[in-house]
Amino acid sequence: MKRLLLSSVLVLGFAAPSWAEGCGEVTITQMDWASANVVTAVSKFLMEQGYGCTVTTVPSSTPTALTAVAETGTPDILTELWVNTAPTYTELVSAGKIVEVADVLSDGGIEGWWVPQYVVDEHPEAATLEGILANPALVGGRFEGCPDGWACRTVDDNMNKVIDFESKGIEVFNHGSGETLATAIAAAYADKKPWFGFYWAPTAILGKYPMVLVDMGADDAAIHACNSDKACTTPGISAYPRAAVKTAVTTTFKEREPDIAELMSNVSFTNDQMNGILAWMEDNNASAEEGAVYFLTNNKEVWSAWLNDSARGKLAAIIK
Repeated sequence: MKRLLLSSVLVLGFAAPSWAEGCGEVTITQMDWASANVVTAVSKFLMEQGYGCTVTTVPSSTPTALTAVAETGTPDILTELWVNTAPTYTELVSAGKIVEVADVLSDGGIEGWWVPQYVVDEHPEAATLEGILANPALVGGRFEGCPDGWACRTVDDNMNKVIDFESKGIEVFNHGSGETLATAIAAAYADKKPWFGFYWAPTAILGKYPMVLVDMGADDAAIHACNSDKACTTPGISAYPRAAVKTAVTTTFKEREPDIAELMSNVSFTNDQMNGILAWMEDNNASAEEGAVYFLTNNKEVWSAWLNDSARGKLAAIIK
């Protein structure tokens, strides 16, 4: 499989094209997580092969990239910014240093409490927190929580002060790592056993194992903010708010390369799409570049719509 993918990479031309017209040098973030790396690999291919850019990836994280833009004005393109964790993002937008161009994850980042689809298929009431608390046996009498030190651990611990899972017959088991949390979902699916706990999307796990986000009622920004603070004295029940996940470009880059800024305004993935790519990558021990090839090969009708007419013509040979 990997040999086939590597051949596909060569066929699709992830090397820079021999021609270059219009677009010049472009720098784009290479974040330190899988979904962002897929976005970068797909975007790099389209910029190089469709628009003639010479693209350099810059190893980054959200705070590192924003600091670099504030201090140096680069990189040109910052993608998959989880802006709820980055207060400097709005400061840079307000200062006119960067321009927000897209919700690169159109559904936003999703956090919350989940149960397997097969549990809800058999017991629809398990899709709500109210239904679970009324009948803990539906979820095996257990809540699978976040590792110590994760932000979600603080949120869930505070909500549990209100819910008091133990008094409702639900044991709280907090995992020691993200790996064991993922393994617990996989193990439950293997045996079709109940499972209830925290997870997030997009991830390979939710791409491989269909899960239902438990309805906890509306999200309340003030309650969630308090729940996120270990010192919260008035915790409450609130759904996790969707996290805005953005692509931004520097203002100077948008002025210099308006066609590329327009392209990046179109590059957007649903969580289902990204979950599927990440699951395929995990199953095939594949790199982000190979994941990009998988997406490009199987979703031509999606990404071809992101291009302008000129770029679409240059890539016509593989858009069939």
